[in-house]
Amino acid sequence: MREWVHEVREADEAGEVDRAVDKAVGAAHEAHTADESRSVREKEPRRGRPRSEAAERAILEAVVRLLEDGVPLGSLSIERIARTAGVGKATIYRRWLGKEELFVDVLREIEPPEPELPGTSALDDLRTMLESMRRRGLAQRSSAFLHNVVVEMKSRPRLWREYHRTVVDPRREAMLAVVRRGIASGELRDDLSAELMQDMLSGPMLLRTLHQPGSPLDDDLADQIIRAALEGLAPRP
Repeated sequence: MREWVHEVREADEAGEVDRAVDKAVGAAHEAHTADESRSVREKEPRRGRPRSEAAERAILEAVVRLLEDGVPLGSLSIERIARTAGVGKATIYRRWLGKEELFVDVLREIEPPEPELPGTSALDDLRTMLESMRRRGLAQRSSAFLHNVVVEMKSRPRLWREYHRTVVDPRREAMLAVVRRGIASGELRDDLSAELMQDMLSGPMLLRTLHQPGSPLDDDLADQIIRAALEGLAPRP
């Protein structure tokens, strides 16, 4: 997302008329009923107009910039986002119904791309997935911005649910698919559920990256987890 960083443009001191129009549009938008809002979205899709892509990117980047500057998610207003992006509030409302919907798109944008799986074996793919989880954990520890976003998300149930639906759940399904492939190929035992095995593999990494921020994230942690899962916890003969 940082590849398309836009300079923050200050509001034009002479733009009193534009600001008055934006204020009126914002007030009218907030007064709309849910049915009217859906009707507007059907008539004018949020995405798909090439000439608006730059404005949309500027808005998303403005939210990221403000969060990086330490502004809490709950303190961001549409007016401040618009001022930082150098657009009018009406430009934002034409694309998003409000802050919650805008933040959901920001969450999608700041997520790193999923790793390319080697495909040589199920165990190799699982190792790649766990290593990606470890790196995301390291990034969150070193970035006040990412930490702030995660903390704010957890305090907002709708955002947290949407984050799980669009990010966490697809990752879990992808790992489950690899586990099932490992069962079919004979790399993993077939007398346990794929869901349990997935939990046993991802659980230790999630615990260390999300719930115990002070835990070590060794370079070979993915290998340690897979080896422990395959060999079990019984003492060696």
